[in-house]
Amino acid sequence: MKLDYLVIGHVTRDVTPTGNLVGGTAAYAGRVAQALGCHTAVLTRCQPDYEGLHDLADLAVEVVPSAHTTTFENSYGPDGRTQRIDTVADAIGPQHVPVDWTETAVVHLAPVANEVDPAIMTRFPHSLIGLTPQGWLRRWADDHRVYARDWPAAEQYLPLADVVIVSEEDWLDEAMLPRYRQLTRLLIMTENVRGCTIFAGDEVRQIPAPQVTQVEPTGAGDIFAAAFLTRYAGNGRNPWQAAEFANLVAAQSVTQVGLDAKVSFIRQTIQEQKNHLSA
Repeated sequence: MKLDYLVIGHVTRDVTPTGNLVGGTAAYAGRVAQALGCHTAVLTRCQPDYEGLHDLADLAVEVVPSAHTTTFENSYGPDGRTQRIDTVADAIGPQHVPVDWTETAVVHLAPVANEVDPAIMTRFPHSLIGLTPQGWLRRWADDHRVYARDWPAAEQYLPLADVVIVSEEDWLDEAMLPRYRQLTRLLIMTENVRGCTIFAGDEVRQIPAPQVTQVEPTGAGDIFAAAFLTRYAGNGRNPWQAAEFANLVAAQSVTQVGLDAKVSFIRQTIQEQKNHLSA
């Protein structure tokens, strides 16, 4: 069966005050794409016995073995998120893509720790390519704290993607936004509770998000990306409608705690929408 959605990046171990959780864009975007009706796969690297893989049991998962699992610790305060990285799994390259996955409809390159070789997109000549480059925009110091950085390969690879989705928190300086706009066919900047701004050629639109009571924001950007890319690919590549849908899905996710609860609530919300439209 042809895949609808393939997400490539590290599945992570996220250390929290209440215990370890599975994390990484690959986990969040993969689960959400599946909840939205896509035949979904994940290409990742971690320890083969990493317990977090159980949370992806319903997906097609290709695990390239690594001696370590990428491990993050996030803390949230008045000034935003502080992030530490403790261990990093090995890199994912073009040679790791299963041959029968190269015709996937949507391919989402989702690095979290500079682990995805961007040349991997050349394995998918007929796919819609989406990038969430946050993992290429990170560096970490000897104290394991994560900082923003420039991505030296941006000029080479951003023009090859169909959609690039970044958070306003990813920018190292004010010059990066106009630079990325120039390099990118379709650039989406997520803006937390404010929604997102779309840069499509010379056209710029801010798409507001629904107002909700935020309980737990982890993974909201990853969830937005999966919702945007799936709707964009399946709806005539209309970025405005895709952004409205992605804002809705991401907003629903932050009202729940934990990946399972977020995915269940998203699935319930989408079903209620379908029932309303068919009534």
